[in-house]
Amino acid sequence: MADQSAVELSDADLAVARRLTEVIADADRRRRIRGSATGPARFRLSELRGRLLRDRVFEDPVRLLARLRRRGLLTEVTEGRTDKTYLVAYPEELRTMLIGELARSEAVEPVGLPSLPDESSEIHAMDSEFVQTLREVLDRRLEDTLEFGRTFDVRVLAEYLRGLFGEELYFDSLVSLLQQYALADVPLLAPTGRATGSTGFHLALFGPPGTGKTFAIDDMVRGNPRQAVPPHGLPGRNRYCGGITPAQFLRVGSFYTGRTFNFIVPEFNDWFRYRGMVEPLKLVMEQREVKWETTFGTIGPYTFRSFFSVNYNVRTSGTDDYWTTIADPNFAALEDRMLLRFHPMTKARFRAVEESAERLDLGELDFSLAARIRDHLTLVHAIQLGHPLVAGRFRPRPVKLDRALYGTLRGVSQRALERSDHPRFSPRLKSRAVKLASAAALLTYFAAPDVPEIPIGRAEGDFARRFYEDEIRSREGRRGSIETPRI
Repeated sequence: MADQSAVELSDADLAVARRLTEVIADADRRRRIRGSATGPARFRLSELRGRLLRDRVFEDPVRLLARLRRRGLLTEVTEGRTDKTYLVAYPEELRTMLIGELARSEAVEPVGLPSLPDESSEIHAMDSEFVQTLREVLDRRLEDTLEFGRTFDVRVLAEYLRGLFGEELYFDSLVSLLQQYALADVPLLAPTGRATGSTGFHLALFGPPGTGKTFAIDDMVRGNPRQAVPPHGLPGRNRYCGGITPAQFLRVGSFYTGRTFNFIVPEFNDWFRYRGMVEPLKLVMEQREVKWETTFGTIGPYTFRSFFSVNYNVRTSGTDDYWTTIADPNFAALEDRMLLRFHPMTKARFRAVEESAERLDLGELDFSLAARIRDHLTLVHAIQLGHPLVAGRFRPRPVKLDRALYGTLRGVSQRALERSDHPRFSPRLKSRAVKLASAAALLTYFAAPDVPEIPIGRAEGDFARRFYEDEIRSREGRRGSIETPRI
């Protein structure tokens, strides 16, 4: 008789246990499809190792499997010389047990809210990195940066990224880099002359692991020296949040009151599994006052003015599984507050990711514009924030909203409404398209430096329209609708 008491999981076991529940579910599904629901479910050790490797989990699963085997929850069968097969007599019960233990383990916060590493020192180091880079641009590369900026726009950036990653993948990196420009949170000026918004936005990439999300929001932004990927994003303005809990983040966030940074979260879905975290995270994403009370003390109140770029991992099996994503209980919370892109693992995307990884390994990707884009981004960001090093030489300029852009986007939504009496997309999606067009307009700051406002030109408007069309199609769940807008 198997021991049905709770399985205590160590910190090293948590990631393995999460993937094991998925493997057991797949094994149980195969068993039922084959019509052998009365027999045990079966999975191979190599299957579990493959899932862990794909999700970048490098813990050895053998220790956890051995504990489950000793408890009588698994039976080990050796097949061949190297692989092992595990039999699960009661797969649903084992999955329920593991999921319950994961929830308990992940919801526990260390007693007494122990002190964090000195976040003030972290902020000081990031500020120093930004100032040092800005000084280098002004002292050594200013004329080159100004010359580059006179012809730089969203079409040039898109063509550069398309040449690196191909038609299927380039758009994610494009949106990620546009968010870096948008971090200056430049005012959006209505035709009436009144500021009605700003450029900054949160970015979320939804989809299964292995679709290139982390590369787009982290490697392209901060760089990855191990793979010879140079940074393209803002120096000293991107705080990586891998490995910290949401409770730790809420405490870290209090150090950034009145500042604007970007927080990169590689597995944002894990944060929503902690008990009592959903509502505080909503307040953070809405940039409202945050106050979190626990039995160990109170954090806040403080106001969070920074932004997120995050990955949210969901299991899908293709284009039609947009509805699997919508079924996620946190989908609506994120779509209401973030610019959200959906990534199914289609054949085309798999091949594109595979080809891009091969070219990266073989040193065939030429990141020729990385340094120039980063210099341009750093200078524009400093100007728009009125940094003291540039305040007397350049002036911040708002982005001028255009009625024609709204008319174009309204035409897109009208055509979508004609296809159904019950729209499956939010009106907020249109505002996301406007934000992207406004962020893209910042690339043209030096194209016409004497104009008091930065206009949203034809290229930026066309980019926004194509983005809006594609995101509407994806939310309508039409086969073949997950496309990349071509600029």
